[in-house]
Amino acid sequence: MAVKLLSGLLNFIYPARCPVCGDIIVPQGESCCLSCRGRLKYVEEPYCLKCGKPLAKEDEEFCSDCLRKNRLFDYGRVVFIYDELMSKSIYSFKYGGRQEYASFYAEEILKRYERQIKEISPDALVPIPLHKSRYRKRGYNQAELIAAELSKRSGVPVLPRLLERAKKTRPQKDLNEAERENNLKRAFKMGRNDVSLETVLLIDDIYTTGSTLDSAAGCLRESGVQRVYFIVLSTSQR
Repeated sequence: MAVKLLSGLLNFIYPARCPVCGDIIVPQGESCCLSCRGRLKYVEEPYCLKCGKPLAKEDEEFCSDCLRKNRLFDYGRVVFIYDELMSKSIYSFKYGGRQEYASFYAEEILKRYERQIKEISPDALVPIPLHKSRYRKRGYNQAELIAAELSKRSGVPVLPRLLERAKKTRPQKDLNEAERENNLKRAFKMGRNDVSLETVLLIDDIYTTGSTLDSAAGCLRESGVQRVYFIVLSTSQR
């Protein structure tokens, strides 16, 4: 009873903010504003069977990137379309200190892909790491926060130090495709690993060309991991 009273008092003094619009959630008790939920755009079929990006035509199975690239991951799935709403939400999450948004993101991931996660039965969730200098500046790794919330809900352990950034790369959004791939060559290295892993589920916030996830998957495979999947929060329309 005392815990509920304290929780209610805290909610009154510090009302929860909507992870979509950033305002106080209406109605209270929801994970985001109901009006905002109705505006969210989810990745729906048809989507690429390899990377999960939306496809333009119903009869397509793979996007143009995955048709011409030798992917190092098995396959991945994406939750949201990266539009103006998600851009604002993720920006606040990554750069505005809204770490609590990770809870909403994890809930949405499980609503869409809980069955797939159970099917692949990962040994661990592995967030894409930040370089140490970027981590110090930001104070946290957004992918690690999402993975931690997913771990709480799914029971799959999270290994936030399994992968490390071997070099400080330039922001991918500032580069063309060729520059992105070159930027991420040997970008990751294995951290301390005291466990033997066969199947890993990578977690990240934004999918563009897949170069980051390919580089991470390649590092994991070199260490003996046999199957590498991923779930990413958002991607562009096409």
